[in-house]
Amino acid sequence: MADDDRPEGATDAADQLDDFMILVDDAVRAIPSPFAEGLASVAIVVEDEPTPDQLASVGAYGLFGLYQGVPRTAYGASQAPVPSKITIFRRPLERLHPGREALARAVEATVIHEVAHHFGIGDERIRELQRRGREPQRRGR
Repeated sequence: MADDDRPEGATDAADQLDDFMILVDDAVRAIPSPFAEGLASVAIVVEDEPTPDQLASVGAYGLFGLYQGVPRTAYGASQAPVPSKITIFRRPLERLHPGREALARAVEATVIHEVAHHFGIGDERIRELQRRGREPQRRGR
């Protein structure tokens, strides 16, 4: 069926998903190469909403993203990477970040957050790094 043969509004959901996937792809491509190279065994997927099991696995009422796997800092005895998965949840991000610019920033922050988990960085350390990033830089004397 051609695009112009679709019922009115039928392409909206597909277009929104395509636009969102572009934001995720942009965020992944922006990851510096030393870290991007460490993502070879990680599947990065987009889902509409987290499942009840996903929410329960981290004790959350809502999620923007979820890392599932074994962090790079905890490989098995053979030193072989274990496949991991990062899921980015589209609808919660879209609901809380209206507008393309705000959504793009939120998607990028979510991707970075979940990638940090893959490299063994916990939530407390991520928050600390985020606070430091917002502090004004002091000049040396």
